[in-house]
Amino acid sequence: MTGKVTGDDLEELVFSRTGAPDDDVLVGPEYGEDAAALRVGERTLVASSDPITFAADRIGQLAMNVATNDVAACGATPRWIMPTLFVPDDPESNGSEALDRTVTRIDEAARDVGVAIVGGHTEYADRTRPLVSTTCLGLADRYVPTSGAEPGNEVVLTKGGAIEGGAILATDFGDALAGDLPEETIDDARAGIADTSVVPEAEVLRERATAMHDPTEGGVLAGGVEMAVASGVRATLRREDVPVREGVAAVCGEAGIDPLRTFGSGALLAAVPGGEGKETVADCEREGVTAAVIGDVEKRDPPGVRLDGTLFERVPRDEMYDLWD
Repeated sequence: MTGKVTGDDLEELVFSRTGAPDDDVLVGPEYGEDAAALRVGERTLVASSDPITFAADRIGQLAMNVATNDVAACGATPRWIMPTLFVPDDPESNGSEALDRTVTRIDEAARDVGVAIVGGHTEYADRTRPLVSTTCLGLADRYVPTSGAEPGNEVVLTKGGAIEGGAILATDFGDALAGDLPEETIDDARAGIADTSVVPEAEVLRERATAMHDPTEGGVLAGGVEMAVASGVRATLRREDVPVREGVAAVCGEAGIDPLRTFGSGALLAAVPGGEGKETVADCEREGVTAAVIGDVEKRDPPGVRLDGTLFERVPRDEMYDLWD
């Protein structure tokens, strides 16, 4: 089945096989944790790798932002990236057009965020779509885990749901949507691809947050479940409080996709101490980033997220995969 490996398979087949022990590994492969934390002298080095496999256009920009987001969501400042590119071998252009387009987007996005490209790997492959996997490294003075949410915390979300998903729909399925939606609506959703970095708000939220997590595959709901299960807590999310941009809501509605259950890069989830939610939102908005308090962390058992009256103890499959299957 296309999509994330289940938590059970990760525990049995991946997390039990982590090579030689190392005392300088502060956080290694763990459920819900998207980055490793490594002791380097007096500081913490945060490292993360993430692939983008389905988004075709502007994949380079999205791949760079997804990788730097994981590092920023741990309280670190992203500094270095190493992308691995598999570019379709197009006989007419010898693959060079796709390579030029992808690398240009990576370079532009890296300059916007302020990270250096320090290595990687590039090759042509027998594929119909490009694949980009990026490793990002950064340094943190205070590491913020996914697993730090506590009962009594409030849950804050920046920007809104399905920013990435709406942009993918509008870009890769724009022709199919054009017959039913105004061009300006599709363009509005497509523009979200330029807003998929969470580095600016992570710098604000890391001062208060007990936990941070950027929702990617599976969206706000999946990100919330990962944060709650990793923390051993139960949270309730209020759908009516989750911001969804007008264009995103329109393209998701036309495609029959729940904007809380599809690719969510561009938003950042944070658990903050109870009573500090509104002040945290104000901190973000002073830096030009919209945010909202969307839920509460209630208790320890059972771990998971309650949404629309249903308790989710496992990450649901991203609904957009049905469009590709």
